[in-house]
Amino acid sequence: DPLFERHPDILKRMSLDAPNLLPVLLDGLIWRSRTTEGGQRRVVYYCKHLLVDLEGKFSQNLEWLMDHGDPKLVCHPIVTHVTDLVWRKLAFRAFLQSRSWFLVTLAIFVCAQSIFNRLDKEEGGDGDDDDHHQDPQDVLLAIFIARCFIYAFSLGSWLIHHTVKSIRDFRRKNLIQVGCFRVPEYLSTWRS
Repeated sequence: DPLFERHPDILKRMSLDAPNLLPVLLDGLIWRSRTTEGGQRRVVYYCKHLLVDLEGKFSQNLEWLMDHGDPKLVCHPIVTHVTDLVWRKLAFRAFLQSRSWFLVTLAIFVCAQSIFNRLDKEEGGDGDDDDHHQDPQDVLLAIFIARCFIYAFSLGSWLIHHTVKSIRDFRRKNLIQVGCFRVPEYLSTWRS
């Protein structure tokens, strides 16, 4: 505790000045019992300061370790324990919630583009009847409704998202030069 209280950026400083000592520091955050019980050894991970900074906010320590770029360091037992803990307890649920809308719209898109069209062809028989040249109205209606849903809610939400971010960047004059055009800065990140 005193080390991280006095030097909250110790991992960043060590990754820049003494990267060979980082595994030693991380080893010091793990306590392993000398005795075994039932063939297993008790282990205590002191990971508080890897997760939370002094103000109680999410710490940048993991980010600094990832920025260091050493694969052996990222695979250290305490780093894998902390990242697994963050993923299981915090990030996984938020990730699923953010991607669930995408999965719903993807399923509706697949239905509108492929499944409903196949239903239409199966109902049409072998194609020799003149009565079945026109598509059945119920299948056409289902395709129309599904496509309207996709355009309105999937495309529409993306249009609103990009419009709001573009207006914000234009008002703040956060623009970057791309060729002969000036575009909003948020488009320079890969997620946008």
